[in-house]
Amino acid sequence: MVGETLSAEVAARFAGCFGSVLRARNPGKRVSVVLGRDGRRGGEMIHAAATAGLLGSGCHVIDLGVAMTPTVAVNTDWHARELASKGEVGAGMVITASHNPQQWNGLKCLLAEGGIHGAAACAPPASLANEIIAMFERGGNALDGTTMWQSLGSLQRDDEAAETHVERVLAAMQDSGLTDMSSSIGRGIRVAVDCVNASGSKTAPMFLRSIGCDVVEVNTNHSGEKAGLFPHPPEPTAENLSGAGGLCDIVRAHQCHVGFALDPDADRLALIDEQGRYVGEEYTLALSALALLTGRRRDSREADVLVTNLSTSRMLEDVAARFGARVLRTPVGEANVVEVMKRENAIAGGEGNGGTIWPRACYVRDSLAGMGLVVWLLARERKALSAIAASIPSYAIEKRKVDLARKEDAQPAIEKIAKAYANQQVDLRDGAWVNFTTGELAGKAWLHVRASNTEPIMRLIAEAPTVAAARGVLDEAGRVIG
Repeated sequence: MVGETLSAEVAARFAGCFGSVLRARNPGKRVSVVLGRDGRRGGEMIHAAATAGLLGSGCHVIDLGVAMTPTVAVNTDWHARELASKGEVGAGMVITASHNPQQWNGLKCLLAEGGIHGAAACAPPASLANEIIAMFERGGNALDGTTMWQSLGSLQRDDEAAETHVERVLAAMQDSGLTDMSSSIGRGIRVAVDCVNASGSKTAPMFLRSIGCDVVEVNTNHSGEKAGLFPHPPEPTAENLSGAGGLCDIVRAHQCHVGFALDPDADRLALIDEQGRYVGEEYTLALSALALLTGRRRDSREADVLVTNLSTSRMLEDVAARFGARVLRTPVGEANVVEVMKRENAIAGGEGNGGTIWPRACYVRDSLAGMGLVVWLLARERKALSAIAASIPSYAIEKRKVDLARKEDAQPAIEKIAKAYANQQVDLRDGAWVNFTTGELAGKAWLHVRASNTEPIMRLIAEAPTVAAARGVLDEAGRVIG
């Protein structure tokens, strides 16, 4: 939280540690870091401090200003390709607290290595992330006075980052075979988009108009008094979008075909159907995959593989099954998903929190890619979003949590679950994930029990065809744990 656990000194030191690790990994090479922030009011201080930390570590900074997380990733890829031709190295950093409230902020690192279609930038693997954190916790400080003026980095601006991102997704839609002309995909389709006055406020409407949509802008103030101030809690949930005068009402009032809701850094995308009903975030990845598998051109660099985490809806398996594609699951965390995507040359991947990752655009969750694929699907199917969503088997996901004194206290419960459900498919890479393969819920349900990575709690998550069935799975898990 800014002013409590996150100060300018903390931000500068953490950014400096990231820069120092990058330079240590690339001795003798010039390192440049593409930097953007999610636009929330109060982020200017953290942005300036991170800039100082990176410069102090000897890195050069390419400043995008307010930019979506996927915009930073796309531009990191673009600059990294240019830098590599000169024997230099590129990376990225985003100042964002994602969907968290106004007073929160944070720093997200991007590493540009591996991948296909010229995309690479993504969250670093756990080993590198731990290295950065360890340096920070040891008191590492790139601004300790040992960096001489000759070794300080330089600063430059890039004011065309939004356009670069839009052009990247437009090109992806054509190169993948979805269309011969991206600018006509959304012709005749009216959309409403809520950007919570944050980083998507300029770029999202620009993209939607570039594919031919009639756009109703909601909370897209990227300058002036309202810029950076969230008009409602920023997580794109049903509760936050269904209030009086909210996006659900606006979709109905303007007779839109679809409503799109973004979080502050615009990597998450929730959907509202033509009746103003919250479709949700779980459908974003499933519908994106349906579009790609329906319309893509075969590419020898891509495998018929989709990747998601253990806590994402099995709707993705149902979509993949129609086309003979495989779904691979990973431990929770975007970095884990992307690691497998790169290893398998996956068509796409993502998470059930509204995050579509399309390598033809970038290796982070990208709301522009998600919106483009959903609009393409609406145009191709010539059906309402509610009807397309209804064509995918629906499930209910129920969640519970248990307070813990320490993360390690979840282990006995995990072991009990693994033992009790030994006759089902059990995955122990991230807590205990149980895929029901026998009984009345065979092929229709899963249970996930894991310690949170960010809070002192144990999460119990279940998916089944109905709310009652999912709650029944959780009730039984509770009895097993005791």
